[in-house]
Amino acid sequence: MDPAINSVFSFQTLLSDVGATPGIHLTLRTLACRIKCNKPTKDYWDGTSVDDFYHGEMPKLFPDDVLASGSKRFYEVQEADLRENDWLQLFTEIAFFSKAELKLMAPPLLEIKKIVIETKEEYTIEAREKLKADSAIFYISYKCTGDASSARGLAGDHEGIIRKTMDGKPEHMCIEVARETEEYIPSDNESLLF
Repeated sequence: MDPAINSVFSFQTLLSDVGATPGIHLTLRTLACRIKCNKPTKDYWDGTSVDDFYHGEMPKLFPDDVLASGSKRFYEVQEADLRENDWLQLFTEIAFFSKAELKLMAPPLLEIKKIVIETKEEYTIEAREKLKADSAIFYISYKCTGDASSARGLAGDHEGIIRKTMDGKPEHMCIEVARETEEYIPSDNESLLF
């Protein structure tokens, strides 16, 4: 629905479930996301156009002192950002549902506790510009609440890691969800001081 003109449009999406690979529980690729039209979709995902920093093993959760190090590669999402960017709730739901593996009878309530965004590039103007990065890693802490039928043994605190990449083609986006979360181990290409 377009509220500006009170008109309804058909929406068209093409989503590819690539499946699981070592260390990655779920890989989803959006190859079309638009108002319905007769144009063909560009259904080839070009992973070679994504920076090497966003390939390979998924990162691990990191300790809070990484934020205190002052690295401009990280941004802790603020409450106002959560209200303005409802897609962050969607990322949290994707992380949770990949863990739940369809064991739910009803959608549970998920409360975001903290999201930290990491990009290869350091921010240049303000940290919240990381919310608009084409490629980024999202470290999400959240709580599942609800009754026994909606939580199905999954009530409590959870953590998830999502890697979002774009290959430069309009409408293309890849979401990867880490298989399990472990303590953060910096990679060789990181320049953080602990």
